Amino acid sequence: MNAKTYQIRTFGCQMNVHDSERLAGQLEEAGYVPAPGQAKPDLVVFNTCAVRENADNKLYGTLGHLRPDKVANPDMQIAVGGCLAQKDRGDIVKRAPWVDVVFGTHNIGSLPALLERARHNAEAEVEILESLETFPSTLPARRESSYASWVSVSVGCNNTCTFCIVPSLRGKERDRRPGEILAEVEALVAEGVLEVTLLGQNVNSYGVEFGDRLAFGKLLRATGGIDGLERVRFTSPHPAAFTSDVIDAMAETPNVCHQLHMPLQSGSDRVLREMRRSYRSTRFLNILDEVRAKMPDAAITTDIIVGFPGETEEDFQATLDVVRAARFSSAFTFQYSKRPGTPAAEMAEQLPKEVVQERYDRLVELQNEISWEENRKLVGRRVELLVAAGEGRKDAETHRMSGRARDGRLVHFTPTGSAVDRSVRPGDVVETVISYGAPHHLVADGDLLTHRRTRAGDNAEAGLRPKTSGVTLGLPGFGAPAAQPAPVSGCAG
Repeated sequence: MNAKTYQIRTFGCQMNVHDSERLAGQLEEAGYVPAPGQAKPDLVVFNTCAVRENADNKLYGTLGHLRPDKVANPDMQIAVGGCLAQKDRGDIVKRAPWVDVVFGTHNIGSLPALLERARHNAEAEVEILESLETFPSTLPARRESSYASWVSVSVGCNNTCTFCIVPSLRGKERDRRPGEILAEVEALVAEGVLEVTLLGQNVNSYGVEFGDRLAFGKLLRATGGIDGLERVRFTSPHPAAFTSDVIDAMAETPNVCHQLHMPLQSGSDRVLREMRRSYRSTRFLNILDEVRAKMPDAAITTDIIVGFPGETEEDFQATLDVVRAARFSSAFTFQYSKRPGTPAAEMAEQLPKEVVQERYDRLVELQNEISWEENRKLVGRRVELLVAAGEGRKDAETHRMSGRARDGRLVHFTPTGSAVDRSVRPGDVVETVISYGAPHHLVADGDLLTHRRTRAGDNAEAGLRPKTSGVTLGLPGFGAPAAQPAPVSGCAG
């Protein structure tokens, strides 16, 4: 009997991408295998996001496209999970009655049982819990990459930003114990992973649940001490909770990358108050000054919302002023979108679309200018790259590959020269010199200075990725990879 095949379609932020790894791990433990190529799967799982205004339309439109497949093959199953499922609950089955399973953010571990129950009962199963059932780290995970992995330090959020629906869907912050986090990192490194990103809705508030406000800085140092781990990143911190001990840990721990994603959201103090963001623009810029004083090479990125209700031209100019002062290497810029269930959705003075668009265009133009200026400064600099898979376009004439510098910048490079050991693979580490800086990437067209083949590169070449079984169940094994859609930036701190 052939194993059932599955496909997971992920929408939204890094939390959703990591949740999808957990969903894939459970399905494979239950006997499913990734659907090959363009073959129609026996199971399609949607891991949804509720942050963007058109999230509902995108989901229901895609479900509509799947209806003919379901009619043609009634044994095919469709499951919807994630933040939109937590929000819409049983309405999903009412609007798309061909869906078999709906599950929420707090019970991703229930998916295999719900699928079996729906199959047995021949009716839709909807299960939405109000609080976390199982911490995701205890669930199996099928990792997307052989060389870089997400590691959750917490789930949920204790903030009450007026534009954000995430806390009501993800719940209050729950922190993992440091030993569990370190055990997961050690297990990944034992299988060749070179880079981990510590993940939390407000990652630097880690420790609030067990009363240690210095816990995140300690965790950074401890993670940095794991032998064989070459790069440590984290996302996303909250400016209000960002403290000097974390900056010191970044600066003093050699394998913690000098990269910081610090969400600004607005440069107007009045708008920040309306957003319930508990910091002001001066505090934000002071953090950046301290980071750069201790790490002059740090690359700082951000999130900015344009067109929040009541935003005036003066407010918007304040945002532009902070962007000019901050000199971000890049920014995720968003036009405000009304989310039902958030306080901002009920605010007066919702701005006309054309006003928001015009401001958005000005912000993007300014940030592109700054990004290009900052990237041009790096021409001639020697950089170390962790070779990546699926990042950026390959050039047919130059046969460029892509990699990430330690500061997170994307570099397209030419894998040539006497230093190349046989062939360059994703997961290998190379050094090269930047020859050109564009607004959103760098180019290195000279021969490589060094090339180090790695175990991660061996695994990537063999088509293998870590498959963790939860931190209490031993070291990861490996399984064949499945194609995954590119994530869309979403839930920001």
